[in-house]
Amino acid sequence: MYEDAPYQAETDGVLVRVRPSYLAGQSDPDERRWVWAYQVEIVNLTPSPLQLVARRWTITDAQGHVEQVAGPGVVGEQPTIQPGASYAYASGCPLGTPSGSMVGAYAMVDDLGRTFEVAIPAFSLDVPGAGRVLN
Repeated sequence: MYEDAPYQAETDGVLVRVRPSYLAGQSDPDERRWVWAYQVEIVNLTPSPLQLVARRWTITDAQGHVEQVAGPGVVGEQPTIQPGASYAYASGCPLGTPSGSMVGAYAMVDDLGRTFEVAIPAFSLDVPGAGRVLN
């Protein structure tokens, strides 16, 4: 689905692809509010069904302010991803600066009840035309 996503990482047979995009219509630079959407695709390359049970994000703005976000599932769901299948969702992130970055991890549970972490690749949040914070 997101084969051309600019950011991707694979951990233990789970591929995570991320595509961020700046939302100019929801941003208000005069009020120091910049908003991004990000689309995520999680591909299960293992032979077992996997359930995404939790997420953890580290969000850093251009001034180095760090916010930690964690909770169950994603967008109100704890999806089970079958072998060879993928799960995709979209979410968003406001910042008080015109650039920043996000990185994180998902907690997954396999069919034997083992929990393991899957890396979410670090990705840049940049206003188009501005310099990239992260490659």
